Amino acid sequence: MRINLPTWLTLFRVMLLPVMVIVFYLPFRGHNLTAAVVFLLAGFTDWLDGYLARRLNQTSAFGAFLDPVADKLMVAVTLFLLVESHRSSTDGPLGNWSGILMAVTAAIIVGREISVSALREWMAQIGEHSKVKVAFIGKVKTVAQIIALVVLLLQHDAETLRLYHIGEALLVVAGVLTIWSGLGYLRAAWPSLRDNRGTREDT
Repeated sequence: MRINLPTWLTLFRVMLLPVMVIVFYLPFRGHNLTAAVVFLLAGFTDWLDGYLARRLNQTSAFGAFLDPVADKLMVAVTLFLLVESHRSSTDGPLGNWSGILMAVTAAIIVGREISVSALREWMAQIGEHSKVKVAFIGKVKTVAQIIALVVLLLQHDAETLRLYHIGEALLVVAGVLTIWSGLGYLRAAWPSLRDNRGTREDT
């Protein structure tokens, strides 16, 4: 199998994930800024590999499989880092609730990604994949999610958490949009889900 340039960029995005994790925990000045830059670089390669695949007409089955996997890994790993490092003790009496809200929002986002991926795979198996295409609300959710994660990465170790709370609010907005877009996918697939002719494969 020959790997083309867009797929190499996708692989590079996957390899950036352990780099971001290591930088996130290293005790040097500006580590939070560096982690945010690595995250943004990964996000940029997400746009670039899609652009090059279309512009150069370099698509492949492996690339089509790997690209959404890399996207979901990037978001999930970043959310896990932020939830684990959430400094609720600095937030006063509402700190615990803030931490719980972030954990629940992260669980909703990751759970939705897993559910929609499973739904798309099942719809593809029965030849109905076109019914669960990415909707505009999904793109808005992605933008809100990226902005929120960048702000949270930048602010997680700051002396003042003013912008951190803005990032938390944006993440909650992304969580709401996540539910909304997920329901849109479910609504589109519902006629097929109600059909008793669907297949089931347990692993």
